[in-house]
Amino acid sequence: MKNEVPIWQKACLTIEEAAAYSGISDKTLRNRIKEQDYDFVLKLGAKTLIKRKKFEKFLEVSDTI
Repeated sequence: MKNEVPIWQKACLTIEEAAAYSGISDKTLRNRIKEQDYDFVLKLGAKTLIKRKKFEKFLEVSDTI
């Protein structure tokens, strides 16, 4: 049996997890990340992760995405 950590307890999320968590499509997230540098993005080689707490703060102050 695999022990999964709930999304709201993870420090970093995949693009797909961040999309499910926020309700923003993964396509929109990928496009925004390509267009601009955000402090909630963590690059691990070819893999892109989202720092959940910083992403939550970003969403709290954002009016449009």
